[in-house]
Amino acid sequence: MSDLEDLYREIILDHYRSPRNRGELPSPPAHRVEGFNPLCGDEVVVTMVVEDDRLADIKIGGTGCSISQSSASLMSGAVKGKTLPEVRELVRTFKSMMSIHEASLEGEVPDELLNPAELGELAALQGVVKFPVRIKCATLSWNALVQGLEELAQATP
Repeated sequence: MSDLEDLYREIILDHYRSPRNRGELPSPPAHRVEGFNPLCGDEVVVTMVVEDDRLADIKIGGTGCSISQSSASLMSGAVKGKTLPEVRELVRTFKSMMSIHEASLEGEVPDELLNPAELGELAALQGVVKFPVRIKCATLSWNALVQGLEELAQATP
């Protein structure tokens, strides 16, 4: 298991040192959402373009710890180009993985967590659940993404 943990640590550090989809898209047409974690000071800016029920483009900005910034980078790569239903399902699965700590305390582990390999590189963040205070760091960009998608849905007639 140590080799897998080392691999996950390397993935997190790689995305922190060389974040994917870094920057901001011009607004408009991009929608801009900011997220902030007052507990640790992490900040994230998500700009996105939705076209034809697809997340056509996404960029991530902000500052924070290695967990928040690598999670944002991993998220952007995982959701870019996907349909909105696919994005919502990926968000649900990721957040379920992040809530495994609470689930394990209650003796319940959701089925989608039994094979984290299905999440690809996102599985590298599963170790965060061992440190509950860091879960907010890992989910910050995901919450901003959800907020942005909800705002766009409300703005669409």
